[in-house]
Amino acid sequence: MSDPTIADNKPAVMALEPGNYWYCTCGNSANQPFCDGAHQDTGFTPIKFTLEEQKQVALCQCKHTGNAPFCDGSHAKL
Repeated sequence: MSDPTIADNKPAVMALEPGNYWYCTCGNSANQPFCDGAHQDTGFTPIKFTLEEQKQVALCQCKHTGNAPFCDGSHAKL
């Protein structure tokens, strides 16, 4: 498996409604930070996460977080 593509050097901060979401781990999705299927044949798989209530989140776009799908500040070290 190769390194993921860095989609951005800052998190995507947004309010999300309750529900299931698929987080892009490869960095190739045109719908960042969510998966659009662009990971096919890359060795990467999306991460499913569920929110039980509306929540403000900071989703990692550098793809180097240790707390996927959430930003842990790893982009500052790249």
